[in-house]
Amino acid sequence: MIRLASDSGPRPPLLPGRMRITANPVFAGGHSRPPHRYVFVYFIRIENTGDETAQLFWRHWKIHDAVAGDREVAGEGVVGECPTLAPGEVHEYNSFCVLEGPAGFMEGYYHFRREDGSVFRVEIPRFQLRAPSQDDATHYA
Repeated sequence: MIRLASDSGPRPPLLPGRMRITANPVFAGGHSRPPHRYVFVYFIRIENTGDETAQLFWRHWKIHDAVAGDREVAGEGVVGECPTLAPGEVHEYNSFCVLEGPAGFMEGYYHFRREDGSVFRVEIPRFQLRAPSQDDATHYA
């Protein structure tokens, strides 16, 4: 379920060092329609660097669009999955974001549940979304 976020209620504690999150955004020129539609595909890698198995069960994204402003999106899992990662395991997926302007950024949190039922959050580091200038646009698919 995807919904605009207004997470009220207590948030799980933020525990750095348990999961390593990396993001690689790519401008999708073939799906974009400048000047009012810019599509970015982002590739996410989640690595369990902790010593406990945990399941990703919730995501919370903050999306900044330089033209349209800010919005938040939250929902269960990632692209229809709630992956469980044992120590050392990796989960990778990709998704996309549509902006009204050529620049913005994304950041947020994943919520994880340990086998004992306790939960924690891991920060998704901010990553930039930037369309190439018109001179560079021919280099993107």
